[in-house]
Formats: sequence, structure tokens, C-alpha cells
Amino acid sequence: MGCAVWAYKGWIGEFYPPKSPAGELLHLYSQRLRTVEGNTTFYAIPSSETIAQWKSQMSPGFQFCPKLPRSLTHNRLLKPSIAEALAFLERMRGLGEHLGPVFVQLPPSYEPAFLEDLAAFLKAWQKTEVAIALEVRHPDWFESPHASHLNELLTQLEVGRVLLDSRPAYSHSNLYKTPLDVRKPRLPVQPVVTAEFSFVRFISHPDQQVNQPFFQEWVKWVDQELKLGQQIYFFVHCPIEDYSPANARQFQQLLEENGVLIPPLPWNQIDHSPIQLSLF
Repeated sequence: MGCAVWAYKGWIGEFYPPKSPAGELLHLYSQRLRTVEGNTTFYAIPSSETIAQWKSQMSPGFQFCPKLPRSLTHNRLLKPSIAEALAFLERMRGLGEHLGPVFVQLPPSYEPAFLEDLAAFLKAWQKTEVAIALEVRHPDWFESPHASHLNELLTQLEVGRVLLDSRPAYSHSNLYKTPLDVRKPRLPVQPVVTAEFSFVRFISHPDQQVNQPFFQEWVKWVDQELKLGQQIYFFVHCPIEDYSPANARQFQQLLEENGVLIPPLPWNQIDHSPIQLSLF
């Protein structure tokens, strides 16, 4: 269970203790959630020193899922970027046991006509023996015959399929009269399993009541897949980022209430004793 970021200052005071310094937020995050979708690497490649610093802050068992830089994924084709992608991975290996699946997000312009290019890239990556998950955004990937061609390729190469569910964020809520600035595509939800792990991105709504029916669908799916031996990375986003941790916690609670066998959320094991206010 995780969110997309950790260094969000709006979480200080609720998710994080009051006055938490920026340099400790990753450590505090890893004490509360089990994984993070490393969106920061999408915008800039961190130095080896930064990666070593991140690693030193992570709690045992914590998984960091770096996102392949957009400079490699958003320049039309993937094949010319293979060498740079592998170099990026070598740097991220500095995370050691904390390195989770690498996340590749393709732009809406990357269409099924580029299937051979995609296959060449994924076959080159396969040699690294590091798990990788793929998100496609061109609508044709979700239609026949392209959907089956993609899923066959991913299954053959044991590449995880990123399952994006943006339905809640586009749903109506009486608490939010104006539409949310979602910034995520509205695409069909096709919970296809193509590897031994799945990578879910749930774009939640600030109103938890809106999330409830969609979460219930995912509770059933998660329960089913865990019983089949799947490992699931479930990332909760929100257009208003302040709500992401609480929405992730809501999903954890629903899973537990429905008897799904999952590890406890570290956040729930932290002492929440009232803070004694000082007069001075």
C-alpha cells in the first residue's frame, strides 16, 4: 500500500508529525506505508548520492518503485533509449533490497503501431532480471485486437500491467461542486494479470463516500489475486494530494473488514497519543 509521493508538505501535521523537517519525510513515510511510487524520478534522474541517502531513510521491507524518466519514454520510440534506460536502472540498483518494480508510463501518443518497438525495449530489459510494469494510455491499446496482442507480449516477458482506475476522480460529489483537476486519462479499467505482480494506480476522490463502491470492487479483486499468489502494489492518488494517505488507509480498513489476508499497515501501529500543548 502506498502513495505517489512522500515529500508533500501538506501532510505535515496529520500524516506526519507537526514540524517534521523535509529531510526526514521519506523516513517518516516508510514508517507509515510500505511502498512509494517514485514519481520524482520521472522528472529528474537522481544522483548516486541522493539514492544512497534515500536508502538510508527506508524502513526494513520498504519498496521504492522508480518511474522511468520521461526523457526516455516520451520521445516517440523506446528502442533508441534502451542504453539510457539500462543505465538508469544501474543507478537505481543503489537502493539495494528496497528497489521495487520499475514503472514505465507511455504517453497517449504511443500507439499500437509501435508494438515491435515496445517488444524490443522490453526484451532488452528482461535481461536485467528486475521487475518492470507498463502503463499505456493510447485508447487503442484497450481495444481488440491490440489489447490481446499487448497482454500476450507482457505475459510472455513477465512484465506487469499497470492498472489505472481514474473513475473515482471523475465521479460527482455533493461536497465538490466543481470538477476536479484530475490530470489522468479516462481509460477502461481492465484488471488483466500478466506477471507475478500487479501494479494498481487508484485515482481517488477527496470525498471518501465516492471511493467506497470502487474500493469494494478492488477488495474482491485483491482478495482473489492474493489467493492465487499474486504480489500487489496498490498506489492511492488524489487530485487534491492532501487526501491520498487517508484514502489509502480507508482501503486498508476495507480489506481488513472483508477478511483479506494482508500485512498490517505500519501507520496504524504508530502511537497516536495526544500531543501535550505547551504554554511557552
